[in-house]
Amino acid sequence: MQTHRPIVYSRRGGAAASQPIAVAAALEILNQGGSFIDAGIALSATISVIEPGASQLGGDAFMITHHAATKENLAFNGSGEASHSAIPSAFDTKIDHHGPRSGTVPGTVSAWFATHERYGKLPMEVILSPAIRYAEEGFAATRDFVMRIANFKKLFPGNDFFASMGIDSNLGIGDVVIQKDLANTLRLIAKGGRDAFYLGELADLIVSGTDGWFNHEDLAKHQTRVEAPLTVDYRGYRVHGQPPPTQGMILLEELLLVEADDLAGLSEAERIHLMVEAKKLAFLDRNEILADPEFIPVDVDRILSDEHIRARRAQINMSSAWNGPGAEVSEGSDTTYFIVADSEGNAVSWIQSVFHGFGGAFVPPGTGILLNNRATGFDLDPNSPNLIEPGKRPAHTLNAWTVTNPDGSLRFVGGTPGANIQVQTNFQLITQLIDLNLNVQQSCEAPRWQHLNGDQSAVETGAGTLQVEARFGEEVINALKAKGHDVLVLPDYGHGSSVQLLELKENGTMCWGSDVRVDGIAAGI
Repeated sequence: MQTHRPIVYSRRGGAAASQPIAVAAALEILNQGGSFIDAGIALSATISVIEPGASQLGGDAFMITHHAATKENLAFNGSGEASHSAIPSAFDTKIDHHGPRSGTVPGTVSAWFATHERYGKLPMEVILSPAIRYAEEGFAATRDFVMRIANFKKLFPGNDFFASMGIDSNLGIGDVVIQKDLANTLRLIAKGGRDAFYLGELADLIVSGTDGWFNHEDLAKHQTRVEAPLTVDYRGYRVHGQPPPTQGMILLEELLLVEADDLAGLSEAERIHLMVEAKKLAFLDRNEILADPEFIPVDVDRILSDEHIRARRAQINMSSAWNGPGAEVSEGSDTTYFIVADSEGNAVSWIQSVFHGFGGAFVPPGTGILLNNRATGFDLDPNSPNLIEPGKRPAHTLNAWTVTNPDGSLRFVGGTPGANIQVQTNFQLITQLIDLNLNVQQSCEAPRWQHLNGDQSAVETGAGTLQVEARFGEEVINALKAKGHDVLVLPDYGHGSSVQLLELKENGTMCWGSDVRVDGIAAGI
């Protein structure tokens, strides 16, 4: 398969992300002797400055880390809890889409310090210096930056909150963007640590700026959960995914549902059909049980058990598409994914988000902190396991993954933004790498599909649209239609994902891939 970009090879570490400047920030820290987590925090903070439409300090972050020397894999859950005021009766028919009431406690900054405590080497003053520099001295607005603002203004013409960030919403490509309040916030965090955000001056500004929707106890009680990732064996490899309340369980269930099949031996249409049908069944299980496990038991072991997988696999008809009942929930799609690795072979699979585009579109005055609107991921239905409650975390789409060899050493790291598309794209990536033996750049650029539910009638019947890139070709598309799929053909590179991939060879060489569908880049040192 011919690719538009070459594989990037490195020996001393590297990074892959959707913004070249953020990758440069990570390399800057690696070159100063920083660890993979030091560089990851630098990238996270910098991309929050230059890509706030997708992720920012007021959002959430999730990581899966691999420590090469110990072969330890950890899942860091940086999701925030609902406000003390977040009860169903606080809302009318739906949860606010914008404003402070749409958000949960920001988790990203806490996640920085939770990972740094375990794996950091450099002080935060050094780690956050690139982000502070870009916020204070400015950066050149990219095409993506300008387009995100234009799209937001088109959707919400009466909400020009950008001035509260210090951003001119009428700026053009190449114009300089300076965010003084955000620079000051980053400087306070660099100097005062985690407490500066959750207990100190910034906490005061968040509480007062949200008119008490968040109180000091909401912020002070927040914690990053650190636990073992969900894992399954797949064709001799070990796949590590995010535990609840994220939907990483879907990715692992999808893999188990197709493991008994010879994916490489199937035709492309048969392979897509099988994987789409597996996706539908996995989402049914997600909708039945996914919630905050600290409030409601979430029996992932049952979902991933041999007995359940056999029963679900028996429901797949290779001759025709199944179209109901059941549908996935609607989710925000504005997210950032990236990978960082260091010279010791340690790596992090990192994803962060403000949920919908520009999150809650609300900035507590004087902070530059763009709050998420993750509370819209809750339900108001009293029968839902995902019912909104104070202190509860909503069900999340965010998931990152890694793959280790039978001996526990690292083999692959990957991920993508894309809401409910994430677990579908990641499903394709892992099978391409393991079953089809594509290299990382080929997998980044290969044609993709996504199965999504459309209008209300489709949601009610469980039917949906299978969107496929045109590069699959007419023969494959017609074969999928013949199986009963409602196919929508996307442009050649029209799939809504932004993949970054890393493969670690036995000799320690790192092979990096980055998606051509966005402005991303992979680079090594």
